[in-house]
This record gives sequence, structure tokens and C-alpha cells, in this order.
Amino acid sequence: MSALTAPIGQSPAYLEIDVAAIVANWRILSARHGAPVAGVVKADGYGLGAQLVAEHLFAEGCRHFFVAHLSEALSLRAALPGAMLAVFNGMLAGQEGVFVQHGITPVLNSLADLDAWRVHGAGHEAILHIDTGMSRLGLDQDEWAALQGDPARRAGINLAYVMTHLVSAEQHDAPVNADQAARCAQIRAAFPGIKTSFANSSGIFWDDIFRSDLARPGAALYGVNPTPGRPNPMRDVVRLVAPVLQVRAIAAETPVGYNGVWIASRPSKIATVAVGYADGYLRSLSGRATARFDGHPIPLVGRVSMDLATFDVTDFPAIRPGTALELIGPGHGVDALAAEADTNGYEILTALGARYERRVRGL
Repeated sequence: MSALTAPIGQSPAYLEIDVAAIVANWRILSARHGAPVAGVVKADGYGLGAQLVAEHLFAEGCRHFFVAHLSEALSLRAALPGAMLAVFNGMLAGQEGVFVQHGITPVLNSLADLDAWRVHGAGHEAILHIDTGMSRLGLDQDEWAALQGDPARRAGINLAYVMTHLVSAEQHDAPVNADQAARCAQIRAAFPGIKTSFANSSGIFWDDIFRSDLARPGAALYGVNPTPGRPNPMRDVVRLVAPVLQVRAIAAETPVGYNGVWIASRPSKIATVAVGYADGYLRSLSGRATARFDGHPIPLVGRVSMDLATFDVTDFPAIRPGTALELIGPGHGVDALAAEADTNGYEILTALGARYERRVRGL
């Protein structure tokens, strides 16, 4: 960002969301997978607005959507007429009627779920989840063996898909990938004629071993690199920009921020911006993050506080109050900020706070 291009609005920072890039990423993933690709819009569309994302993907032709909770599905149902809208976390006891009433597809994560849906689902579609290594939700090996030994147990249940979750698809050398690929083949054999859903964002970029009838990318839709260590095939989706509130000249040996964990080694100029961990600019970025000004990295110094962060702008005399610093953007996207925070792009996106002015591009 250049000097004096700060946003004008009631919020001191803005988050720019490129919905055209999200749609383009869905097209890239669809072409790569060669079969239908869902839109995963849980966690409010990875923090960018579930309804905004879902409506644009639906307009592009996406007809399968996944969320984590029933409440998320209910909020989107009217915007996605006729689309499959599935809930990863399944249903709690007593919720079956709500799923049926609103045409929402539960993911059945246990034999108890399967039995409940047989009674209450009345022929409505469901997805069966078999755990192949994640050890979270889904039928474990004992439940899967019991189901295979009693095929009548799924009689009368309209299974739209059988799915699993991949554990380490982004790490091509992880031994679990071969194990899961073998178990995916077993699932296909055990459920002839029933469609499967295996690949996540990274799984789409394997050759064929995780190819199925429906892929479920999440992070890649929003610009996170599904192929770490290689060039990102996805388009950038977000920019986070904040103006400088104040530039302060300090003497050498002056501490900055809480607990004085950073001390100036020379006479310095410190720029303060109104972004902090309450906005999803993580505290773990303290002393590690960089912003951008005219393409140059600007080091964050001192601790990120709830509402403010401080940057050493000593070498950039053009920076003054009102100058905009780019905290996420081209050349320093969500993955780069995630690396600085020692986390992943998923956490960076979903942590982005509600106080930013949100500007939507590509409408």
C-alpha cells in the first residue's frame, strides 16, 4: 500500500473480500477433480460470510454445500433452493424432524445415528461417515464391521454418499495417506452403487487415489494453498488494510508495548494501527509478523494487544498518520501470515473479526 490511501469509514481497518476469486477457485477445483465439487461454508464461510459465499457459488452452479452445525444450515436453507445442504456434525437426539422439515442432509456419524434416521428420516437423504484414521466422528472400525455384518441395518435409509475425512492429504509423505487410500477402496467395494465423497482441498491435488463422486474443499476456496511447499494454484481472496493512527519517535533503549518485550536498539519511529487480537490479528504474531508498504516488509514490534499493534517504520519516512499498511495481501497472504503466527491459514481466516469494515469485490 502507498501513503495516504487509508480507508474512509467508521471502522479503522477494512477487510476486502474478492468473491470473484472464490468463484474462480471453485472452478479451478472442479476442473481438477473432474467430478462435482461442494462448497464448504462452515464457520461463516471461513470467516468471510457464509451467505455471501454460498449465494455466489450457487449462482455459478454449485449444488452441494457443507456446514458444521444445524444452525448454520438453517440460516442458509432459503438461499440455496434445491441444493444439498449437509451438516458435518450430524444431529443431536430430537433434531431429526428439523432436518426433515427443512430438507437438510445429516451426516450420520454412528450406528445410533443410522438407527435414528431409519425411524425418523422417512426416506430423506443422508450421508454416512466412516472414520478411516481421524479418530473423531464417524463409524469406527468396530461399528463399520458390525454394519458390514448386518446389511439390513441400513435398509430403508436413503444414502446419498458415503464419506470420510482425510488426515494429512497436504503432506504427501505422510504414511496415513496410503492407509486411507486403501480404506477408501474398501468403502467403494462395501457400498456398491452408492456415491462416495473423499477429497478435501488437498486431496483434490492427488492424482486419483482420493477421487470420488463429490469433493469437499474448504480452505482452498478461500485462497489457502492446498499444496504446501509448491506454488499456490488458488487465487488470493482477502486483503486486510489498516491506517496508521500515530507515528512516535523514540530514543534507543526505549521499550514498546506490554511488558517491554521489544526494546529499540536505535532511535526509532513506531507506527500504531488499530488492529489487535480482538480482531483476529493473533497475539502469537507478536515480534514475528510483517506488514507491507509499497511492497516492502514492515516488522511488527512489541506485543499485539487487544486493539492495537505497533510496527517499526524507522526506515520508511513516508509513513505517517493516515498511511495504510497492508497486513494481508498480494505477496503476503493468509499462508504467509499463518507461518508468522505458527498456525495455519484456516485459523487466520476464521479468526478475522467483526469490527473490520468489509468491502466486497467481484460482485
